[in-house]
Amino acid sequence: MNSLTGYLLLSALLFSIGLAGALTRRNAILVLIGIELMLNAANLNFIAFWRYGPNPSALTGIMFAIFSISVAAAEAAVGLGIILAVYRHAKTTDLDQMNSMKG
Repeated sequence: MNSLTGYLLLSALLFSIGLAGALTRRNAILVLIGIELMLNAANLNFIAFWRYGPNPSALTGIMFAIFSISVAAAEAAVGLGIILAVYRHAKTTDLDQMNSMKG
C-alpha cells in the first residue's frame, strides 16, 4: 500500500465516522461536529491528491484546502449561532424536540 492509498483510506474512515455521527445523533452540536469531520476528510483528500499528483508545485490542493477550511469556519460559526438561538428559545439541543418550526 503506497502513501496515497493510506491517506485515502484514512479520509474515507474520517468521512464515514462523520457521516455516521451526523445521521445517527440527535444532539445538534454532535451533528455539527460530524459535518466538520466530513469537511476535514475532504481537506485531507485535497492535500493528498495535491501532494501525490503530477504537478505538486501548483499549490492548487493547498488553495482548495484553505478555502474549504474558511468555509467550514464560517459554517461552524453560523451553525453554533443558530444552535445557541434555538437553545435559548427551546431549552434543548435535541433535534427531535425542535419541532416548533414545522407547519
